Amino acid sequence: MISALSVLLLASTAAGRDITFPPVAGYQSPMIQVSGHESIDITGAKFAGLTTFANLPYVHCLDQSGSEKYDIAILGAPFDTGVTARPGARFGPNGIRAGSRRIQPEFAYSIYNGRNLFKEWATIIDCGDAPLTVLDNTVALKQLDLAHKMVSSRATNSTDYTVPRLVTLGGDHTTTLSALRSTFKHWGAVSVIHFDSHIDTWDPEILGGGVSHYAGVNHGTFLHIAHEEGLIRNTSIHAGIRAPVGNKKHDLRNDRNCGFEMITARDIDRLTPQGVIEKLKRRVAGTKVYISVDIDVLDPAYAPATGTAEVGGWTTRELLTILDGLSGLEVIGGDVVEVAPIYDNAGEPTTLAASEVVMSFLQLMVDQPVKAGQD
Repeated sequence: MISALSVLLLASTAAGRDITFPPVAGYQSPMIQVSGHESIDITGAKFAGLTTFANLPYVHCLDQSGSEKYDIAILGAPFDTGVTARPGARFGPNGIRAGSRRIQPEFAYSIYNGRNLFKEWATIIDCGDAPLTVLDNTVALKQLDLAHKMVSSRATNSTDYTVPRLVTLGGDHTTTLSALRSTFKHWGAVSVIHFDSHIDTWDPEILGGGVSHYAGVNHGTFLHIAHEEGLIRNTSIHAGIRAPVGNKKHDLRNDRNCGFEMITARDIDRLTPQGVIEKLKRRVAGTKVYISVDIDVLDPAYAPATGTAEVGGWTTRELLTILDGLSGLEVIGGDVVEVAPIYDNAGEPTTLAASEVVMSFLQLMVDQPVKAGQD
């Protein structure tokens, strides 16, 4: 039995013991004074405060009175009512940002190239999400059109490269249509490199349009619509395709009419990742390029958190190798879409993979600045 004296001695010892912090290294948060009391500055903490992509600065880009300048912007598109399978991608932007929280701009040197893209010429910020209604697809896409217009119309820090480039966090794949409408205004028609397990060029009269015109605008028809609107060139290409089509003659003929060649998922076994890179580069050579990555290009083993998963896909490493190999292309925009975090497992492989895809986009954009204007 512990005596009263022992308790008092223990209490006095505990009260008298002080906490001593080790010397502050360059990578640790410094000590600061607040109202005369010593405390710890946690403003650089990765898991505190607002969640932005890679802990980048947040800018309210949709405030037309704002004066902040940036060269590359992250924009969330929380929209998933254009899907034909599992919904949930409206939470994709938040999931992708959460997957990037381990990334710090100050300590983001690539082990592959030795560079830190955040320390080069471009000012990169996170604009947050476009405010999109979940009750009316037509209104939501008009809102997203306007958000892209506003974000891309802000001033940059460069006198030579005067249009900010955007990376969009989806959201289902319908949201790419708004991005392509925005890029067309600044750069004209672009070549699309489309990483996906589905072709997404289905005729709206067949996929959804038999119900209504409204229903014909969805995540499987947006590339057909982009072609109809003249937003994309006949030098576009799919990569990673493996899902079945409804009509082998009509669907594939229509796909070619929309300007696409195709690399199937199993082609990588014959071509190797380097062969895929070379084929993609040859197809879009000499044009401005938009890259769209549906996360279901990855096998469900690597990205289970998506709306329309298809087995037999690429690994995360293969996709990242191919993306990084596209350095030198004039990439004017990109997106990673169909990320639905509710279907992820405890290891969060899908959101982690999607955040790395965004990092590859940013590196491609930093590698090759692009002047505005149509070819």
